[in-house]
Amino acid sequence: MKKKANVRRSASHVQRRTQRPIEHWTLSVGGWTFLRMKMVAALTVSLICSIALASPPSAEPQVAEAVKAPGVSVVHLWAPWCGNCKAELKSGGWAKMVNDNSQTQFVFVAIWNSGDDGRAVLKQHDIGEQPNVMILADPGPRSGPEKLKRFLDLPVSWIPTTWVFKGGDLRYALNYGEVRFPVLQQFLEDSNAEW
Repeated sequence: MKKKANVRRSASHVQRRTQRPIEHWTLSVGGWTFLRMKMVAALTVSLICSIALASPPSAEPQVAEAVKAPGVSVVHLWAPWCGNCKAELKSGGWAKMVNDNSQTQFVFVAIWNSGDDGRAVLKQHDIGEQPNVMILADPGPRSGPEKLKRFLDLPVSWIPTTWVFKGGDLRYALNYGEVRFPVLQQFLEDSNAEW
């Protein structure tokens, strides 16, 4: 008799352990359990958040499209913290170039500046309100393995860097630092000339 009681106790014990608390119950809907649907929803929200928090896209596609225009385009890679870039701005050369060449598209791309486009700095030097100016930023960092080293399939090793395009073709590349504005003006005139 004693054995039967133990067996009953064991059976009731097993039965009690297999009953799930209410928070673990699942509801089956068309083959999907409520818990599965909850997991899918959580993964979807997680994916949307990771996309939203991802770094901003590269400016490269926008610049590539801009330089395809039939006219002359100037792409200027710079950064607000760069001493040479600041010197160019302080001289007033860029503001004069933009204002004197209204048929030329100027694209200022801040690089190695963690995604900040430097718009406030350009505005201090009367650049940005003109219809022939585009201001963009590349999100890449200033150093490390993710540092921008190529842009429009051209090497980038120094800023400021200035490129002159016409109809998508590179006409002149000034990759060495501060631009001399009379030289740049001559490059624009040569690019507009038929040869």
